[in-house]
Amino acid sequence: MAPVLTSKKRTKPQASESTKKKKSKKENSSSGGSLSLDDVKALGHQLLSSRAHINNLPVLISFLSPAAPLDLAIESLVSLQSFFLPLLREIPSSSSVLRKRSETRTFDGEEKDPESVYKVWIRQRLDDFVDKLIEIAVSEQSADAVRDVALEAIMNFVKLGKDGRFQLGVYNRFLHGIVSSTSAVDPLIDLLGSKYFKYIDIRYFTYTCMEKIIKNLESRIMSEFGNVSLHDDEDLSKAGKVDFAVHIIYNLLSQFPPLELEKEQSYETWSELGLSFEEPENIFSNDLISDTEPHGLKKANKNVPSISHISKKIRLRFSKAWISFLRLPLPVDVYKQVLASLHQSIIPYMTNPSILCDFLTRSYDIGGVISVMALNGLFILMTQCGVEYPKFYEKLYALLTPAVFMTKFRASFFHLLDTCLKSSYFPAYLAAAFAKKFSRLALSVPPSGELIIIALIHNLLRRHPSINFLVHQPLGEENNDVPMENPGSIEESRDPAVSKKIGTDPFDDNESDPAKSNAMRSSLWEIETLRHHYSPAVSRFVASLENDLTVRAKTSEVTVADFASGSYATVFRDEIRRRIKQVPLAFYQVIPPSLFSDSDFPGWTFGIQNNEKQETKAAPNEVAA
Repeated sequence: MAPVLTSKKRTKPQASESTKKKKSKKENSSSGGSLSLDDVKALGHQLLSSRAHINNLPVLISFLSPAAPLDLAIESLVSLQSFFLPLLREIPSSSSVLRKRSETRTFDGEEKDPESVYKVWIRQRLDDFVDKLIEIAVSEQSADAVRDVALEAIMNFVKLGKDGRFQLGVYNRFLHGIVSSTSAVDPLIDLLGSKYFKYIDIRYFTYTCMEKIIKNLESRIMSEFGNVSLHDDEDLSKAGKVDFAVHIIYNLLSQFPPLELEKEQSYETWSELGLSFEEPENIFSNDLISDTEPHGLKKANKNVPSISHISKKIRLRFSKAWISFLRLPLPVDVYKQVLASLHQSIIPYMTNPSILCDFLTRSYDIGGVISVMALNGLFILMTQCGVEYPKFYEKLYALLTPAVFMTKFRASFFHLLDTCLKSSYFPAYLAAAFAKKFSRLALSVPPSGELIIIALIHNLLRRHPSINFLVHQPLGEENNDVPMENPGSIEESRDPAVSKKIGTDPFDDNESDPAKSNAMRSSLWEIETLRHHYSPAVSRFVASLENDLTVRAKTSEVTVADFASGSYATVFRDEIRRRIKQVPLAFYQVIPPSLFSDSDFPGWTFGIQNNEKQETKAAPNEVAA
């Protein structure tokens, strides 16, 4: 028997030589290494023309990768999209694949219905196709042309599902792929924002999906890192991935245009049906279509929601998505960007802005630039939403350091600072403390900062006449007429530890509490030094404090915003543009022989010496000019 078996084994390859070549060609086709553009077009044409060529489907899918040739990838993508779109109404959903498999199997484990087997197989290939599209769209290696085609194909699957309703499962997989990407996806996010975020249903379901994705990321962070800060953890690679995902989420959320639906008469939707707000049970399923009734959208002729109702629902989703995002451990650069845009892009469109109170108060307590940037949002909550923050002025007083005059956001900070000090109910001891703090800072800030300080002190003295005694209060003399609105200041003024010697300022510049700074016993002597400042702009502007600011009818407040964004460059530019009417000239009847006269420096001689002709050493007490 052995020789016979050997003989059969030898004759089988000889009899099927053509079959072997076909098999080898098929393997090469599946890898995509030897097919030309004409071959790919032929495979696509065969797939679209007859069901007998259904095996071309995985071959075409194999060409979809970021590293594939551009022409082959686009041709395969167009053929596959043309094949799958008409079949969407017939293909089962992912959630029903296992159920249909169990219903169509016999006791021996074989399938009873070949048509069901075919549909399940098509469904699996469709999932592979969508995954390849997402991979191409997200990958940094993909060319711009194939990325645009892949994005359009994904959004067509989102739009053209069963019954024309929004396919939340596909869209969620797409957003999850963007957030989970390890490469830069900024071009894709910009393209998505410019082409699709103007549609109201895409904006609504984006907020819905992002809320779920963020919560999953938060739970994953807690399970992997616990309560330990990501930046202090030893596994920096994991922390870096989380930071990268947070950057992507912020870029996605910040791409949306303002939510001003109330000002619009109509709105556009991407899906074919009108918008309703019935939430699906599980948006994280991979269902491309569903056999149940539409959840996310309804037909346009059935209970079309009003614009105000749509605006309310979208604001609710907007608020939930941003609140979920602000719970994440934000990197410093994202933290600053959020604080910088919070008062303009987030707070006005939230259903309940006061929910941001904890986030803003924690940011305000950090100090430094973070507190300066958090002041805008916190001020809006206090003035418009009724939020109370008892230590607001103490924290604001602590922010007044020379560094704040160098920050990028100093213009908005000083504008808000001037607004916060405008209230007529502002206590005199607080006004005196702020005025004295500004006066002391004038000794250590650049000229542009000194202009801001003069403007702020000018406004404080005009608004609060009770502190005008600070303009000239001789130090070391008891002033019983000083209005003391803070009992703590009276007790401190009687403290023997407070020096009453002439020439000693009782003001404590290092004290963070304005009530304990003892500013009511001091004066604004630092302003006098600005009269002789080297910058002409400062010396001229300080003269405005010489007016009697208690006469409100004859004076007006200074606009701090005109000086808040100043710098060395602006001060210099304004000075050289000034038109000077009189120019001081030096006139001498006799030309002086030297720069200095001998009488100015006794013991020194100044003269002109010719070093080329006479090389003599100067005496130790002589200087050659």
